[in-house]
Amino acid sequence: MYKVLLFYKFINIESPEELRDQQKALCDRLGLTGRMIIAHEGINGTFEGTAEAVEKYKQELIKDSRFADIVFKESEGNGWAFPKAKIKVRDEIVTLNAGEFDNATERANEITAEELHSLYESDEDFVVLDLRNDYEIKVGAFEKTYDPGLQNFRDLSEKLDDIKELHGKKIVTVCTGGIRCDKATCLMKKRGFENIYQLKDGIHNYMEKYPGGHFKGSLFVFDNRMITDVVEVDNKEVIGRCVYCNNLSEQYYSDDSFRPSRKVICCDNCYQAHKDTLRTVLPEKAEQKV
Repeated sequence: MYKVLLFYKFINIESPEELRDQQKALCDRLGLTGRMIIAHEGINGTFEGTAEAVEKYKQELIKDSRFADIVFKESEGNGWAFPKAKIKVRDEIVTLNAGEFDNATERANEITAEELHSLYESDEDFVVLDLRNDYEIKVGAFEKTYDPGLQNFRDLSEKLDDIKELHGKKIVTVCTGGIRCDKATCLMKKRGFENIYQLKDGIHNYMEKYPGGHFKGSLFVFDNRMITDVVEVDNKEVIGRCVYCNNLSEQYYSDDSFRPSRKVICCDNCYQAHKDTLRTVLPEKAEQKV
């Protein structure tokens, strides 16, 4: 059995290069694949490995006092989510290009998955601001979602001027694991948004606790699986629709008729008609296993 591990932590890293080398050696020793971004502001990682290797990695990471309280999210892997392990040092662990923030003091107050679920169940007046890229939202989203139309997270600074209509409303920001909310809400508060909260530990955590709840569809992920249900869901509702015929589908392709290439959902029938410009996202290793 393979597991995919998702985690991040905003914390001062004095020597990112030293940590990079340590992490690469650890991943190689445990046979993990995936990616980690390290910056002076923290770490952001996604790794795949056997269940045993993933557990060993978690135990090794929390031995470092800086990461002792890190929150891990796990989902089922397939053995080919990533081709290899890449550990890189960058300026930011998630790119917003909006300056530096003290995430511990400047971000919005968190609400838990249980509290968000209660808001839905009590039919409270609020809006969910989804901070993921627009193509991620197409395959899965919360009820009451407002899509700001981000092609990249770094577009948020410009988009905030377009969502002034949300001022005064109760806003709950969401993203896959929580990292984008940690930065975005700092910026939003500086721009005058007041009644704003962020979903603790992200959509991933909500789906794990409330499968088939108020998040509909599947969760987009940045690996070769493309989507995950996080946990098994009975009678799952599919909301993704083919970009050509509008029939229900959850299959992503890279559309090379656009520059830069964009990710689109396409059903099997339409793929046959448009395969000259559509490129499968499955890696060579995965195609051999099918």
